[in-house]
Amino acid sequence: MSHKFLFFMYTFVVIMCYISTVKGEIPTTLEGPFKPVTHRFDSSLRQGSDDVALSDPRLAKKVKSPFPEQISIATSFSPSSFWISWITGDAQIGSNVKPLDPSSVGTEVWYGLNSGNYTFVKNGTAEIYSQLYPYEGLLNYTSGIIHHVRLEGLEPGKTYYYKCGDSSLKSLSQENSFTTLPLPGLDSYPARIGILGDLGLTTNSTSTVEHLMRNDPSMVLFVGDLVYADQYLTTGGNGTSCFSCEFPDAPIRETYQPRWDGWQRFMEPLISKVPMMVIEGNHEIEPQADDITFKSYMTRFAVPAQESGSNSKLYYSFNAGGIHFIMLGAYTDYNRTSAQYNWLKEDLSGTDRRVTPWLVAAWHPPWYNSYSSHYQEFECMRLEIESLLFQYNVDIVFSGHVHAYERMNRVYNYSLDPCGPVYITIGDGGNIEKVDVDFADDFGKCPKETDNVPEFGGVCHMNFTSGPAKGKFCWDRQPEWSAFRDSSFGHGILEVINSTYALWTWHRNQDAYGDNAIGDQIYVVRQPDKCLTHLEKNTTHNCSSSSSAQCPVADQSDARSIKITWVSNLMICIFVSIVLRFKFTLASLIE
Repeated sequence: MSHKFLFFMYTFVVIMCYISTVKGEIPTTLEGPFKPVTHRFDSSLRQGSDDVALSDPRLAKKVKSPFPEQISIATSFSPSSFWISWITGDAQIGSNVKPLDPSSVGTEVWYGLNSGNYTFVKNGTAEIYSQLYPYEGLLNYTSGIIHHVRLEGLEPGKTYYYKCGDSSLKSLSQENSFTTLPLPGLDSYPARIGILGDLGLTTNSTSTVEHLMRNDPSMVLFVGDLVYADQYLTTGGNGTSCFSCEFPDAPIRETYQPRWDGWQRFMEPLISKVPMMVIEGNHEIEPQADDITFKSYMTRFAVPAQESGSNSKLYYSFNAGGIHFIMLGAYTDYNRTSAQYNWLKEDLSGTDRRVTPWLVAAWHPPWYNSYSSHYQEFECMRLEIESLLFQYNVDIVFSGHVHAYERMNRVYNYSLDPCGPVYITIGDGGNIEKVDVDFADDFGKCPKETDNVPEFGGVCHMNFTSGPAKGKFCWDRQPEWSAFRDSSFGHGILEVINSTYALWTWHRNQDAYGDNAIGDQIYVVRQPDKCLTHLEKNTTHNCSSSSSAQCPVADQSDARSIKITWVSNLMICIFVSIVLRFKFTLASLIE
């Protein structure tokens, strides 16, 4: 080998060793609480962008009726069952619209374990919805026919190939495929779970989705505010970042429902192959005539509400390998006498942590939030539910609503607590309302106690009763429970490694094509030996040291393994650099 080549290899290895040394180990929550860190908005970037026009080819209908379009999939409560959904026919918008007949086209899914060989067929249901406005000048909307089929008896962890549509009309879709999730178990997890929030359909949104697809998720968790159709008048035109500011005389919060159709067409390449699990946000409320709300959300998406014992699509639960997900509704009754609260108690008490050791919750508005936007907006919900989630040792909570990123130290009732959940705000999908840049602890940015009134529920704003902010409504510095915050668009990836360790990574859009595509990264570590011992011993999910079937103990062995791997890689790197340096010196002397 020439000394020039050896010099190149030596330089490369030295650089990689330096990067490994500087980057160091990925931190774990065992090392927390961490000193608060803030990354402010990069002024070289645009704070927001316009919506993608419905004339964009990515949003156009690509098939003729009655062929299926807007195909999407979702997992059911267990991995042996999946939902397939799609739309046929043409939506209508105008003063007088006539709903389509759902019985005019069949609802079938043909599927099997081999491409082109569909050994099973299942029928489902079809429905339509209308968005009606009894006001002069406002246009009404009625949807295409929305089909849902629940497949059952599937093998966990297997790839299935499917077509959907109506075989009698020779209108089946092109073949798609999906892979079922693994069975619940201590060592059984989806490879990568993508986390999205507050997406919309702007150029920023499309960057988020493209970046997410490159990270190859096996499931997508969506924490609300999907489309932002309610940023428009019923007549269409241009959307706005502030509906009430732009249209102060509107008789109702209008929507332009064709945005839903365009959004689902754009998302189809992802969500026809990867299950997307959604929960409602405030932009899904979409009020219309007769006080009807959430009609598009309720009709377009299949979620395992009934399968998980819920009586509403606004809250439900499901399993994904050894993770039990709880999806809560912030825009429906959540007080302690409500149906949702009673359902939640039953769901938590029936969760066996020996089978699904990870407990992850998601809802739209965050409880812990240091941005000015939506500050303390859902304190009433926190006061009603937080103690129940803490009692059952929820591990991670994902929310959106605030259009930025924030990760908390483990916290309970505004106090640092090693057994509290890790709260993560991921409402940075890129929607038309722009990124949030102001912090409540900045000078002059603390909201008034009359600000941030929620669309649902009461107002429970409060001054802090302890700590550095005692007696105040806002901190004068980044709160101690806020570990990291960044005013950027992006998405998250959750990779559960085993029953005690999960790797959380937040990817910023502006880093998508760079060498450092990671905005934030940490190992979330469960400590069941420490944090589950307060549960009653007779509950099915108790896996304390007194239980006959014990949970794994986070005794730092996994942390040592991670550290040993990093150190060994660094030592190998240094050894190779020394060898290359010796050969380079020898070659130089010979030449």
